[in-house]
Amino acid sequence: MFNAAAIIIILAAILVIYRLIKGPRVCDRVLAANAIGTKTVILLALIGYIYERPYFLDTALVYALINFIATIAFLKYREMGRLD
Repeated sequence: MFNAAAIIIILAAILVIYRLIKGPRVCDRVLAANAIGTKTVILLALIGYIYERPYFLDTALVYALINFIATIAFLKYREMGRLD
């Protein structure tokens, strides 16, 4: 069951890649990149559960924080032209 969920999440990420490439605006592309990052976090958690590797959850949490901070930093840079 968890293997099927992982495959569905991978297929959803492939669909989001279309929006990442063809997005008419920068906001669409940023949201698509953020969605792919979120799906990656979920996949890391699922893989950790499937293969009984609990340290994958730590990796997933770190990746989620990096994804969030990078998205906020990019949008701030896009709006203001600087990060300070």
